[in-house]
Order: sequence, then structure tokens, then C-alpha cells
Amino acid sequence: MRAAALAAARAARRASASSAVGQRAPYSAAAAPALAEASSPFLRFASPIPQDVDFTAALASVPETKVWTEEVVREERCGACEHPARRSRIKKGHRAPSPLDVSLEGQGRRRRPALTRQGCCATSGLCRRRVAMFISRPNGRLVTRLATGFGCRRGRPLRLLHPTAFSFRLEPHIAHTHAPPSHPPTPHPPPPPPSSPRQVTTLPNGLRVASETTPHAATATVGVWIDAGSRYESASDNGAAHFLEHMAFKGTTTRDARALETEVENMGGHLNAYTSREQTCYYARVFSKDVPAALDILGDILQRSLLDVAAVERERDVILREMQEVEGVPEEVVFDHLHATAFQRTPLGRTILGPASNVKSLTRDDLARYIRTNYTAPRMVVAAAGGVDHAKLVELSKKALGGLPSDGATTAAMVKASPAHFTGSEVRVRDPDAEKLHFALAFKGAAWTDPDAVPLMVIQALLGSWDKHGGAGAASSSPIAPVAALNGVADSFMAFNTNYHDTGLFGLYAVADPNAGVDDLGWAMMKAVSGLAYGADPAAVTRAKTALKSSLLFAQDGPAGVAEDIGRQLLVYGRRIPKAELFARIDAVTPAVLQSVAGRYIFDQDHAMAAVGDTANLPDYTWFRRRTYMLRY
Repeated sequence: MRAAALAAARAARRASASSAVGQRAPYSAAAAPALAEASSPFLRFASPIPQDVDFTAALASVPETKVWTEEVVREERCGACEHPARRSRIKKGHRAPSPLDVSLEGQGRRRRPALTRQGCCATSGLCRRRVAMFISRPNGRLVTRLATGFGCRRGRPLRLLHPTAFSFRLEPHIAHTHAPPSHPPTPHPPPPPPSSPRQVTTLPNGLRVASETTPHAATATVGVWIDAGSRYESASDNGAAHFLEHMAFKGTTTRDARALETEVENMGGHLNAYTSREQTCYYARVFSKDVPAALDILGDILQRSLLDVAAVERERDVILREMQEVEGVPEEVVFDHLHATAFQRTPLGRTILGPASNVKSLTRDDLARYIRTNYTAPRMVVAAAGGVDHAKLVELSKKALGGLPSDGATTAAMVKASPAHFTGSEVRVRDPDAEKLHFALAFKGAAWTDPDAVPLMVIQALLGSWDKHGGAGAASSSPIAPVAALNGVADSFMAFNTNYHDTGLFGLYAVADPNAGVDDLGWAMMKAVSGLAYGADPAAVTRAKTALKSSLLFAQDGPAGVAEDIGRQLLVYGRRIPKAELFARIDAVTPAVLQSVAGRYIFDQDHAMAAVGDTANLPDYTWFRRRTYMLRY
């Protein structure tokens, strides 16, 4: 009797379900709330499901939607208790009501009977769910997963662990005796927007904090870039910025020199500093977890350096020995002389180390005065790259450097008060006993923010560099290389382009045997440079732009290069220029643009020259000046 009753009940349910086939109403607005969440991992239908919704038509209306034709569904997991569900047939007396029945279209495959799932979270010990459906985009990537049942007592859909999509036809199930409890759809907050790896924050005192995060990086570089260098010194304290670089690691009010060194070594880090004509930098390279400690050390040495009188006297001798070493590096000497003659009687003409007389006379008070004048928050940038979190970096910067003063003269005002003036001139330090002749020839260049700065960078890449010990030989792309290689008139040469706030230097530096045709080398250099004012080979310009892009990327191949780029750009541009924008500016340089820029900066323009070595055979200033243009009749 009981078996007959169960069989009759099953037949009634099948008849009731089949009677619903073909009677679905067209797609209506009632399906909109259900489909609105199709971008979420699970689509939670309202319960009870509306009976007049044609889900097939509704899903077909989704743009670019494709239904897959597999029929197999793997394992499910209970959404309430994470207990793996078990496959089972419908057990008599325990059928959980479901809002939908799912009919599979195997497209020629053998149909399988509908399965429910048995779990553990419901009161009855069962967590039955009808299998869900899947849709995907035309590229074959599964993008949406739809769970259709609410048989679980806690109203949570089962999550499919290993699903395979299948084609489907949804039919309202109306034969259940027990309706499931009504559960409102669970709201899904929109996902947070992806955070940019490049972020800049300005603190209340004017200090800028900038970072570029590299996901999963184990190391980081964090530093403080200061808009202060030898340019912002007076004639009496020239060399103070470099002197402070030495004093920074000699102890603070909270750490003596030994404790400072021990702390950095225990982190396995690297703490260093450098000074240029317009910028000073203190930076540390550490593990990502040690960024807070590194930034605390940087804040300590910048604000609480002891500047002990005995340490000042000791460092005085160290700097004097360093000056003697620098004088033995001809390249350093040449470029110091080049700046001195090109920017005569202006701050840019001063050396970074300062004269020996200043090094011997600078006192602790002079160094403290320089810190008060130049180490202000608006002229500083905290830059970090690698495994750093920007929000934490901002909080650490507030703690370590939030006490910096925000008043003081700006660099723009200081540059305006003492602008740089280019003077066409030359200086020659003749040494007949020197084995090699080192000389540099430069024209007035462009400032950082000048639109012509990028074309001059392309010209620098076009002229290139060459070394006789390299493997390229005469096959180098530089127009000067064939003459230098085939005739043996040079050991090496390179083009340079230096930018400052209000001016720049652009030119060529060469090393040659003083008795091996220096005039021929000078002729080749001037022909290549001045010839750009009359036109440039399009293929050479394209190659130069590609070389420039690669050199910019190679310079940032690591956290240290990225951090330096961040600090420098924020100091000179006031913002971080995206690579896409910089590359677009490079791509905009055409041969016509390059010719126009060369006409303004090279054609019939005065130049500056500095030479060290046996200069007897080096042509004079007039000879080079005459070749800044060509006579054509």
C-alpha cells in the first residue's frame, strides 16, 4: 500500500511538472532583479521564484552569452557548514522542496537522472539542492555561475567545487507539497576599485609621500629626496650639502654611530646618500618588513643629527682626501670645469664638494644653518618602491617626518633670485705628460619642464656612445662611431644631456690619444651634431626613440631605480609622469621636430668646452664655433 501511494505521488509530480512545459510566459521585467546580480559569483534568486519568468529567454537576452553543452557536474560543498556534500538518490520521505527543476539537454549524450545532494547543516541532516547552471562568454572563459535552489535550511546556495558547464532548460517546479521559507536576497556590496600601484599623498606640513607597489616583492627601497644641493649654497658655504651627507651617519640624539650601523646591518640593509647640484638623497634598501625601521632611521638622521664638533673635524680630513681622489678622475674634473665655464659667476658653476678652503673652514653652525634653511617639508619627497603599502607608508612618514618645518624659501624663488646664465667659453687644463686627452663640448640645453627636453633626449640617444673595447666597433648605430673606429681617433665618446630647473647642458664627451688625429675626431663630432639642424634620417630617429625608451625602462629595473625616478620627478615636475605619457611624448618626436630643435640649440650657437690633458693638437674655440653651421652656396 505504501509503495503504491509513493508511486502515485511520483506520477502526479511528473504529470504536474510536464504540464508546466511549454506554458512559460515571455521574458518580463520580473526577471530583472534576478539577472542584475549575474556579475557576482553566485546568483541568488528571490524565493519563491516567480512562475511567469522565462529564464531561457532572459539569459538569451544577455549580450554575448553562450551556453555550454556539457552535462557532468562534480562535487558540491554545503554553503552553510563547508561540509562536502554526497551524491545520493532522492531518499523517500526526505525530499527537500526546490523552487526549480532543471532539465538537462545532453545534445546526443545519455541523459542522467536528476540528482539531489545530501549534506549536514539542516535540521534533518540533509542539504538537498538541484544542480545549477552556467553561462560563459564567446572566448570560452567561464565568467558566471548560477545557483538556483534554496533547499538549505539556512538559505545559502551550495558552491560548486569542480563544475563543468552544461546546456539547460529551466522549468518552474509546482508539485512540491512543502514550500521553502522565503529568504530575501543577500546584498552583495560592490567590489572595491583596484588600488593604483602609484600613489602620492601630501601631508599637512607639505611633505609629499609617493610610492609604487610591486605585488609580492620581498625587498623595498625607501628614501627622502630633498630639493637642495650645491646650487642653493652661497660662495661661503659651498660644500655644505656634501659635508652633511658625511655627517648624517655619525650619530643622532637617539642613536650613536655604532648603534646606527649595527641596526642597519642586523636588517641586512643598505643605507646610503648622495648629493648633486640640485638634489640630495638619503635612502635605504631593506626587506619589505623592515621599511618602518628604515624610515625611522631616515627621519632620525635628517632631524636629529648630532653634528658633533669632534666628528666634524674628523670628516673634514675625510672630505679633503675624497677631493684628492676626485681630482684623479679626469671625467669628474672635466665636467666640473665645464660647469664652471658654462655657468660663470652663477650657482650652477660651483662644484658639489666645494673648494678646499671651504671644507677647512665650515663649522657646525654653518651646517646647522644649512639644514634649517633647506631641509623643509615642502622641498622633500618620501619615495618608496617595491614591497610597500602606501597607507602604512603615509602613517610612518607622519610619525617620522611630521615634525619638519613647512616654512622657508621655495626652490622656485631661489632659482629666480639666482638664475643660471650660459656663457660660451672654454677652459683647458694642459698636462703634456697625460696619456689621454679628455674634453667635453656642450651647448645650452633645456630645463626639466621645457617642451624641448624630450627631443634633446632623442638627439642624445641618436648620437649615442661608443667604446673601442666594446664589441660593436664600426657597426655601432652612432654616426660618429665609424670615423672613430676605422681611423682610431678616439678611445671612447658619449653624448650627454643634463637638465636643471631653468637650463641644461647638452653635448659630447670624448677620450682620445692626443697625437692620433684629435682634429679629425672634432670634425666628425661637429658634423654629426650640426648636421641635425639640416635634417635627420627617419630610420635613425626611430631607432633612437626605441633606444631611449629601453634605457628609461632599464634604469627603473628594480626598486632602487623606481624610487629614484619617483623622487626626482616629484621634485622637478611636481607629479609622477606615467610611462605611457612619456613614451607618447617620445613617439611625437619626428625628424622635422628634431631638426627644428637642433636649429634652436645647435645651429650657429655658442658652446662651452673643457679639456684636460695634452691639448696642443686640439682645435681652438673658433674652429669648433665655425662648425656649428654649414656654408652652402
